[in-house]
Amino acid sequence: MLSAATIERLFRLATALCAAKHGGKEALYTACANELGISRATLLRYLKEVTVQPARKQRTDAGSSQLDREEAKTLSAFLMESLRKNNKRLMSIPQALATLRANGEIRAEAVDKATGELRPLSPSAVSRALKLYGMHPDQLLRPAPAKELKSLHPNHVWQIDASLCVLYYLIGDGGLQVMEHDQFYKNKPKNLARIAADRVWSYEITDHYSGSIFVFYVMGSESAANLAESFIQCVTNTGNGHFHGVPLILMMDMGSANTSGMFRNLARRLQVQTLAHMPGAARATGQVENARNIIERSFESGLAYCAIRDLSELNERARQWCVWFNSTQKHSRHGKARHELWQTITADELRLAPPPELCRELLTHTPETRKVSDFLTISFNGRDYDVHEIPRVMVGEKLAITWNPYDLDSALVVDVDADGHELLTRIPAIERDEAGFRVEGANIIGEDYARHANTIADENRKEVELAAMGVSTLVEAEAARKKKELPFGGRIDPWKVAAEANLPTWIPKRGTALSVSTQTVAVEKTLNHFEIARALCARGVVMDADKNRQIAGWFPDGVPESELAALEQRLTVRAGLRVVGGMS
Repeated sequence: MLSAATIERLFRLATALCAAKHGGKEALYTACANELGISRATLLRYLKEVTVQPARKQRTDAGSSQLDREEAKTLSAFLMESLRKNNKRLMSIPQALATLRANGEIRAEAVDKATGELRPLSPSAVSRALKLYGMHPDQLLRPAPAKELKSLHPNHVWQIDASLCVLYYLIGDGGLQVMEHDQFYKNKPKNLARIAADRVWSYEITDHYSGSIFVFYVMGSESAANLAESFIQCVTNTGNGHFHGVPLILMMDMGSANTSGMFRNLARRLQVQTLAHMPGAARATGQVENARNIIERSFESGLAYCAIRDLSELNERARQWCVWFNSTQKHSRHGKARHELWQTITADELRLAPPPELCRELLTHTPETRKVSDFLTISFNGRDYDVHEIPRVMVGEKLAITWNPYDLDSALVVDVDADGHELLTRIPAIERDEAGFRVEGANIIGEDYARHANTIADENRKEVELAAMGVSTLVEAEAARKKKELPFGGRIDPWKVAAEANLPTWIPKRGTALSVSTQTVAVEKTLNHFEIARALCARGVVMDADKNRQIAGWFPDGVPESELAALEQRLTVRAGLRVVGGMS
């Protein structure tokens, strides 16, 4: 855990870095690392924890491709043809790209901005373009959405800041202690270090419109957990008269905003936009800075006259003071008591916070990835949700899902808009009857035949099919398939790349003759009784039951093929002797 002195030094470094000219930052890093006695890597990690990290800008060409859509369609159709029969990928994108280029069907080129010359797009760039257009085979091979069947019979701006109490600290059973000046000052750093973990911090929160003030005391340091708990305590309606609810915008300084990603995660889930001012722009949160002065003069000045045993009692006294101050003290801007003006909030503007337990869970909850089913639904937290109204949704695509803290009967799809901001879209939970069928949105067998509107994959699948067969309607494409017409009119030679390749000439390699020292002996086949009878019939022997019994008696394990002629003679000679004997 970082000490208050380290945090203060890091803040000063961050301010100096913002004002530094090009090439002047390295000296600042080195000086600060040496002063703190840490490595440069550790310094950078600490700096990241306590300062604002600017949002990463998207590329100016994000969401676009230099591959023409018509060329993407041709390539997609060619790839689909190579795997349509059994859905096994027989041709890779690099191979298909080379084949179509060789046949003059596509160019797939981009202009080099540095030289102005044309250069071929790489297979990976082409693959990304296919996915951008929604024409990648992996997308087109996913099944179309289906309809479920059923049978019948049943809720503007807050500011927040953290402050280190310069006069008090809490220690053991001694309760709240005053930091005497003769014991705690800069020439006695060991005394300060001794009570560093016992010093009291406070988080001040103000409603910008009414000027209402809330304060919550914590121990240790400015941290993500302390920031989050203070915010949760403020948004929760405890019924004692202080302002509550979830703001649309939360303003804070750089340290509070970037102590950790935990609080930003909670803010996103509660749909709170967090704004952090840059170093040197503290005026942006001047209201909450002034609130600290009010708290020191009006509330903390009285702590020297009473015994505070622990943090819980300190916060109980602070909450009581906040309710009194907001309800009785007029604000200079609007001339009313702060809470009096806050009471003008409407039902639509008052977004009630979920229970504190769920808020704490949202601190660490990461959106979970779920795959869209054939019925355009996803499963999350043991329930099914309908996603058919999500733009550009496709069967088999993966969506990031999280809790909807304001409506537990729905969830939120987490996406990113064109400006790189997080976009939350509500999806309703699917209600089911006692038989497990959808209450709404399912087709009743024998009565309803409605289907989902075509998705992007459906429309692109149709375009790819028409491009492959060179026709304008699906009926014509089907007819062409039945006639066994070749895709692309048979004008594409899939082996043209190999036929026209300029192959190297290889020098023949000298080898060594193989010396064979063993002979291979053919294994003679033994005929079974059925094969024997068939072979004898082919030789002209009339077979009957007696001969079959004789053969089975003579050769119970079958007859070697080489003895077939001898068996034939034996049968015919014996038969002849019986005839002669009959004549005598």
